Amino acid sequence: MTALTLPDDVVPARCALWEGVGLPFSFVGVTTSRTPAPGEVLVRVDLATVCGSDLHTVTGRRPSPVPALLGHEQVGTVVGVGGGDPRCVDGRPVVPGMRVVWSVTAACGACDRCLRGMTQKCRALRKYGHEPWDESAPLTGGFATHCVLLPGTAVVAVPDPLPDVVASPASCATATVAAALDAAGALEGRRLLVSGVGMLGLTAVAMAREAGCHVIAVDPEPARRAQALQFGAAEVRDAGSVPEDVDVALELSGHPEGVRTCLRALGVGGTAVLVGSVAPGEPVALDPERVVRGLHTVVGVHNYRAEHLQRAVDFLAARHDAYPFAELVGGTYPLGALDEAVAAARSAVAPRQAILPSR
Repeated sequence: MTALTLPDDVVPARCALWEGVGLPFSFVGVTTSRTPAPGEVLVRVDLATVCGSDLHTVTGRRPSPVPALLGHEQVGTVVGVGGGDPRCVDGRPVVPGMRVVWSVTAACGACDRCLRGMTQKCRALRKYGHEPWDESAPLTGGFATHCVLLPGTAVVAVPDPLPDVVASPASCATATVAAALDAAGALEGRRLLVSGVGMLGLTAVAMAREAGCHVIAVDPEPARRAQALQFGAAEVRDAGSVPEDVDVALELSGHPEGVRTCLRALGVGGTAVLVGSVAPGEPVALDPERVVRGLHTVVGVHNYRAEHLQRAVDFLAARHDAYPFAELVGGTYPLGALDEAVAAARSAVAPRQAILPSR
């Protein structure tokens, strides 16, 4: 039988579809144009990582459309660029052959929230790896050979020396930490608590250390506490030992006790930045008198803005070799073994597992 020959402008792609809790991924072949619509960018996904949010979805902790193309941490190579002169966050043109990461969100840029600087909460928000499957526009997530980037997506060029396994988490974990530290305010010389030292927590330890903080890492797992020391923590404590009088407390685990730890640890004028509570959970009591008398600030961070993704890549490019970031990504799996990769992510010591879609 003669193989089907596709026109030069047509690119074959393959997607892994999540079919629901407890069901295996299915795999679908699609095609897309090498010349996308104006403002869009077609990227070949070179490596994707299984994020904790993906695990929340497949285990049913968080509602999600079914079927869906998951995956929102990835690095890839630009294949085609639509009209309209798409540009990176730093202003350079997006061109074929450029190695890039992109934001988890695409914003309209014109609604009231966007105009107030909250593009990550755009009223017309689209989120990669979170959209329902659409056969007419299928390439919306990282667990595929290709992704079509929509207008309003933050695109950041990846420097050549930065390995794929380190660059991929920038699209979620590293950029989210950059947003959390931005919300914390001035950092140099401050005592900063990190509650939960998984992927985000270890990243936060390193970034806060580089910003001049005395970092205290809290986690119930001894292995994670040992990793936190490798990433620059000045002190590590188990979950039963609450620091006192910290200036900043970052909650990254999403566990109610972690939130309570952060609120209890704040000194006068302290700021608690809550990041990890992205799935429904137990409510946490807040003592308003303590907040008032302590001049405390409690702020939530969800998603991030374009500048945070740029800061994430800049940080990793400058300092990834000073900390063992590459060791945070475990085995590599072909796209067809995504079920095995997800199972490994749920049980492995490494916070991330890598997918190589072209394999």
